[in-house]
Amino acid sequence: MAERTSFVGKRTRISAEFYMMPHGKLHQNDQGLWELYVSGNPLTRGLTNGILTQELLFQQEAAFVDKLHELVPSPFRQRILRGFLRFFNRRLIDYVPDEYKTEIFGISQSASNTYNYIAPPYQRLLYFHGAHDLGHALRDLALVGCSSFAAWGRHTADGRLLIGRNFDFYVGDAFSSEKVVAFIRPDQGYKHAMVTWAGMVGAVSGMNEKGLTVTINAGKSDLPYKAKTPISLLTREILQYAATIDEAIQIARQREVFVSEAIMVGSAADRKAVVIEVSPKKFGVYEVENNGELLICTNHFQSEPYVTDKNNVRQMEESHSRYRFERMNELIAAAPPLTPEAAASLLRNREGVNGIPLGYGNEKAINQLLAHHAVIFQPEDRLLWVSANPYQLGAFVAYDLKTVFSRMDTMSMSLPLDEAGLRILEDPFMHTDTFASYEIFRQQTRTLEAAIADGVQIDDTVLADFVARNPEFWKAHFLVGEYLKKCGRYHEALRYFRAAIHKEVTTVPDRRLIEKRIKQCERWSKVKEEVEK
Repeated sequence: MAERTSFVGKRTRISAEFYMMPHGKLHQNDQGLWELYVSGNPLTRGLTNGILTQELLFQQEAAFVDKLHELVPSPFRQRILRGFLRFFNRRLIDYVPDEYKTEIFGISQSASNTYNYIAPPYQRLLYFHGAHDLGHALRDLALVGCSSFAAWGRHTADGRLLIGRNFDFYVGDAFSSEKVVAFIRPDQGYKHAMVTWAGMVGAVSGMNEKGLTVTINAGKSDLPYKAKTPISLLTREILQYAATIDEAIQIARQREVFVSEAIMVGSAADRKAVVIEVSPKKFGVYEVENNGELLICTNHFQSEPYVTDKNNVRQMEESHSRYRFERMNELIAAAPPLTPEAAASLLRNREGVNGIPLGYGNEKAINQLLAHHAVIFQPEDRLLWVSANPYQLGAFVAYDLKTVFSRMDTMSMSLPLDEAGLRILEDPFMHTDTFASYEIFRQQTRTLEAAIADGVQIDDTVLADFVARNPEFWKAHFLVGEYLKKCGRYHEALRYFRAAIHKEVTTVPDRRLIEKRIKQCERWSKVKEEVEK
């Protein structure tokens, strides 16, 4: 600690929600968002960031590792996973720009030694910067599935560019509990803001002082054999060094990536947005034609190089990406020209195409009730709105980049950083009995899944209560069916599987699995009846 503070100074505690250092500050606002400011060269930024957010960093690491243990509960398989991570990331350092290696190194000096069994702090934080990409590497685990749009011209109330996105990256509730809005003043490049979490140098949602924005949406990938440039570090480089769409495209072309990703880039200078679609072997740029003035991005690609790509075709046919794409088009077409408030309402929408009920937590919904954050940008005015917890239901807190950096220049944190008059109110849904019941349903889901895996007995009244809390969600019926099937109660399980398949099932593989279970239970029910005779 002494070596770190001798280089960047000590952290001064003003209150439990406010810390200051010579090159940075950390403040928690009234909505629970942490507002981080750091400045200087890469090492100064990294060391300052790490010292300011040390407690948050430990919490984020714990949440991420706990999620990995949940996904891979076997100690033996955990050892295999650690070996895989070391092998997979063996050349990662060769693909990370020196600037960001240095910044990550600085943060790592404040990381805990608790998880050194995975890797030492510096290597471990490098690994975690590929976490968004790791969802692809581990056979497309359901960690990512985002929706975004850009509208301008006749589609917005003032004709200006308006961008909205849900970042549906789920690594557990604890991981999403402490959101960070980071304001970065680098010694080189443009000042910029990112919605992020402690320990993260990469950008998943952000805007720079020139009004250039980046957001990322995962695409379908083959299983890679080694890590290259993490997408979030590519987008951070765009955010820091690009002022126009052409400059963003030039930066993206220079980096080798190891998964498929759609990068939506909005530009105040160009007064429009495009999607840069990158993958290990292909590169495309999608732009709406004929003055379309509306760009929508979910989790499939739209540019010419990917029209016949087998992974992309499969993604469109079998996943929930195209469904969300169609729903967002439908909502925007039916609404008056968009405002930031209307954009927030769109991002919070929980119904399916034509307003049909999906149940709560269905990934076919634009609002899947699992988002790490949602963000809205007005690039030409340098305004951004960031959602407070829970998910995107909390208030959208507004920031004016021009004002924020002006206040930071004077080291004035006595003034609120956000623009209170522009704040978008929280969704009333978060205060309803329905939402409270859904949160209980989520807890019950984890309990039921564990019971199915471990053979634990559950009372039938608990099963009935579970379905009653989310009756329109296919998975509620499916999980009860899975439990009953495992208990040998095939006839009862069949009833739940049949109920599940008549709901709005999320993906084609999910529907195939339900159909398989129905056939199994029909066959085993007959066998059981014959034996009992």
